[in-house]
Amino acid sequence: MKNRIFDVVMPILPKNDLSHWVGKFVHQPLPRPIGQKSVEWFAKYYNIDLSEAEFPIDHYRTIGELFTRKLKPGVRPIGAGVVHCADAFVSEAGSIEHQTLIQAKGKQYTVNELLKTSEFSANFENGQFMTYYLCPTDYHRVHCPVDGEIIWSNHIPGTMWPVNEWSVNAIPNLFAINERVAVVMQTPKGKVALVMVAATNVGNMTMSFDSEITSRVRKADRQPKERHYSPTVPVHRGDEIGIFHMGSTVVMLFENGVLPQSPSIHKGKATKMGGSLF
Repeated sequence: MKNRIFDVVMPILPKNDLSHWVGKFVHQPLPRPIGQKSVEWFAKYYNIDLSEAEFPIDHYRTIGELFTRKLKPGVRPIGAGVVHCADAFVSEAGSIEHQTLIQAKGKQYTVNELLKTSEFSANFENGQFMTYYLCPTDYHRVHCPVDGEIIWSNHIPGTMWPVNEWSVNAIPNLFAINERVAVVMQTPKGKVALVMVAATNVGNMTMSFDSEITSRVRKADRQPKERHYSPTVPVHRGDEIGIFHMGSTVVMLFENGVLPQSPSIHKGKATKMGGSLF
């Protein structure tokens, strides 16, 4: 029954406009008693671990502020080697063959479609990918999994389909049609791509390394915007890359040789940002 409702409602729902207004609402301060109660309700409903938050709950004036909270220093020790980029659930992982990624059983998409460029597609042939799903409970800042330097980014406007189980199984090319920001990093062992994918009710995505990248742009300006960084932007494991202002998905691509083995062992498992992949 639930899937039937999604099948009927989601295609006609004005997802981009809805996401815009939900984003504005959750970041809009309400009168103090109402605002505080809404934040407390959100934290309780989604079972958010407030012991990890940078500040006590009464510091957060809006649901949006709580959602984008920082962590207390030292809560996420950064492990050795390549580390997980987010608190999340690994919904898919495996090898990249014929520059193709798995979205779900029976559904595939390509590196070129995801990055919206052919410039780096060949780099990831025979490499590995991991898809991280962030639910509302999770910490929603995304961090760098490697030491290296950012050489390129692409902000790609698109739709705002949800990224839940229904959408992943029902919508072809979901991660390649939703709004997203792709970032390519150069490491001593090869290239790594980190792609933050927006979703329904994602109010905005912001990049910590480049303040000019934002999904808050006029409809007339919503065209892919590539940036080649010269000089490059140095990054280290655990550095903050970007923020989801509501929840979504991160797709990681690793050039062959960056990881010691296939990350498929992580499929179906929860991760913590900063934890070592191996």
